[in-house]
Amino acid sequence: MATKAMNFKLDEKEIADMRNISTVFNITMTDIVKKAVSEYIAKLESDPYYRLTMNVQDASKEESEEVLGAVNNLSDDDLDIASVKHVSL
Repeated sequence: MATKAMNFKLDEKEIADMRNISTVFNITMTDIVKKAVSEYIAKLESDPYYRLTMNVQDASKEESEEVLGAVNNLSDDDLDIASVKHVSL
């Protein structure tokens, strides 16, 4: 996959922390940023809100609001997997 350069700003403490980490672990600051972004994207992609919104591309605004309203009202217990069944056809 092609890579592209990006510019962004960090505060001085974050930069100093990254320098210390890069020195201790002998990795580049670029690799630290790439890993952090990769882990954050994976975290957000596993979020139920994201998963539902990305899979409901053809829904109307009203349908989307209904689904998102229901998701926002779910508790952690509601989101736990109670059982798994495998079906072979």
